Amino acid sequence: MYLYYLFRAATLKVVNCVAKMSTNLLVPSIELPLYGKRIVVTAPRSYAVRLSEQLLHQGALVIFMPTIETCSLENFVQLDTVLRNIETFDWIAFTSRNGIDAFFQRLKDLGLDCRVLKNCRLIAIGNDAERLAAFEVKVDLVPQKSSPEGIIAELAKISGIGGKKVLVPVPEVVGVPQPDVIPNFVTGLKNLGMNTTCVPVYRTQCLDKKLYGVELDLIRQGKIDVIAFSSTAEVAGFLQMVTSKADYQHCVIACFGPYTAVNAKKLGVNVAIVAKDYSSFAGFAKAIALFFQSNS
Repeated sequence: MYLYYLFRAATLKVVNCVAKMSTNLLVPSIELPLYGKRIVVTAPRSYAVRLSEQLLHQGALVIFMPTIETCSLENFVQLDTVLRNIETFDWIAFTSRNGIDAFFQRLKDLGLDCRVLKNCRLIAIGNDAERLAAFEVKVDLVPQKSSPEGIIAELAKISGIGGKKVLVPVPEVVGVPQPDVIPNFVTGLKNLGMNTTCVPVYRTQCLDKKLYGVELDLIRQGKIDVIAFSSTAEVAGFLQMVTSKADYQHCVIACFGPYTAVNAKKLGVNVAIVAKDYSSFAGFAKAIALFFQSNS
């Protein structure tokens, strides 16, 4: 499995390069499915670049408006204690690429080699497995369903999983309500009988709406076609920046997968587009493109 993901990651880099070189840049913009569509991307920098690239390939006019940002912890005491005792865990369940990057960055900062993870079995979701393999560690489980719920389903199939110690690297959420995805995931692990430890590895915090006077005016004026949310925290951050639904009533709301969509609806947002393939941002961009093709 480990060699497979290393090989796959390397192969994808080559394929992506070839794909970019072979893309017919002479295709008129008007022939692209998202031609002329202004799409606001609310994802933090770490994700916005990848999502925007996919939207640009579809012809969209992308407007960056991160409603949240991810950054380093202010206090590493809890994380450092866990990392110095990492060999006591049987499993580590990563639920995001940010969690993977922050986890391994702190290992490096502490001067700890990745070999300290040799006794741990590692879990990642969807294409995050390739990111995890890039740190030259073995990826032991990638759920068929790209979600925390998918991890629970796969672990439930393993005999003797009850009693095993699992570490869940999570964000420290500041300034916006804590999404229920991680709490529900932790509950699911505990229901399997696993000894579960959560540890913050990075911060997710809301950005100041004063940054976005121009962008918010465009939204209120009905000049934005789509607002694309890739997480519940982005939705919550956005809602803190607007006065009411009337501010964004002319916008089509798109969500990256069913979990973000369900939580957006709980927050009172009407969702029109939900990506069926939420293992990568390519699937999200395709879902938005298909929506406009089917409604043209």
